[in-house]
Amino acid sequence: MRNIVFTGKGGVGKTSIAAATAVKAASMGYKTLVISTDPAHSLGDSFDIELGPSPVKIAENLFGQEVSVYGDLNMNWEIVREHFAHLMEVQGIQGIYVEEMGVLPGMEELFSLSYIKRYNESNEYDLLVVDCAPTGETLRLLSLPETFGWMLKLMRNLEKYVVKPLIRPLSKRVGKLHELVPDSDVYDQVDHLFSSIEGIIELLSDSTKTTVRLVMNPEKMVIKESMRALTYLNLYGITVDQVIINRVFMDEVDGQYMKEWKEIQHKYIDQIETSFAPVPITKVPLFRREVLGLEMLKQVGEVVYGDKNPLDIFYHEEHVDIKKISDGHYVMKLRLPFVFDNKMEANVVQIGDSLTVRIGNYQKGVVLPLFLAGMRVAEAGYEEKWLKIDFRKKEG
Repeated sequence: MRNIVFTGKGGVGKTSIAAATAVKAASMGYKTLVISTDPAHSLGDSFDIELGPSPVKIAENLFGQEVSVYGDLNMNWEIVREHFAHLMEVQGIQGIYVEEMGVLPGMEELFSLSYIKRYNESNEYDLLVVDCAPTGETLRLLSLPETFGWMLKLMRNLEKYVVKPLIRPLSKRVGKLHELVPDSDVYDQVDHLFSSIEGIIELLSDSTKTTVRLVMNPEKMVIKESMRALTYLNLYGITVDQVIINRVFMDEVDGQYMKEWKEIQHKYIDQIETSFAPVPITKVPLFRREVLGLEMLKQVGEVVYGDKNPLDIFYHEEHVDIKKISDGHYVMKLRLPFVFDNKMEANVVQIGDSLTVRIGNYQKGVVLPLFLAGMRVAEAGYEEKWLKIDFRKKEG
């Protein structure tokens, strides 16, 4: 199954491009599902039909879905939420606060990730197109599996070695303690949710199955955010195989007012082509009328892909390179473009056989290969578009 994820700054038109990609693929005979993980859904508006929390048939080979966090909470989190509500009520807290306390930060992103994994395991579709939330939310989504990984391990061990054999039996004999100790089905539901996203980063970073396509407008702030997005995506080992510049004023657009805008856009398009090369770049014009409905989306798809297959992988690059310099001296390079351009601080911390790389507000844990695990980080620095980390043999 092929996965194509679309992201970009809010308002750049990524939903239209994602929908157009799905229309193009479906017209070529691929059974395609396009889903929106943006809490402020506009995917249904793009098709000019109503979509729901389950796949809805839009046309031949084409299905759409708008992920509903509330529906997912009721199905997959109700037992946990009821336990949280009970704990609050025991403490004298009632009303809406009780309901809100049962929803953890990041729940929307967790359910979105679980859908991606679920559809890949079912193999019901040839293509999954994901219309993501704006860039910042997408990056938070990608960081969640690592963030929650340690929590899952902690909860599993806590239930297995402490709560189940000791605390739960004791709570049945000691006063009101049983009101505070969760039943096993609460742990089971938490475990089920977190298990549903295990391996998702491996799926997203498998460039034979999944690529990200960045949608942007030729504007300074949008370009800056897209640069940061590409850097963070590289940090997680996720491949960007296409950049789409949307709403470009073409040469046939005339008028003095538009002339100045075209000059501004030309300047920023040149910057994009220079900065993001060698990633393939496609320009999509600002259409004369609103991009709405299947016919207009089909036109957009033809402009974006022409005679190309949207399922093709348009670009691939390695994100990690390790070379032996001499005995006891290795260099690991991580491709992180635009760190220097955007004044993003990079930190590298080694603990045992693991390496934590932090760029700005996001970090990634890297398990070192055996031949590096016994070495120490001597120094790290930025070289062109790569973070270069020197490993040397430990003294003594």
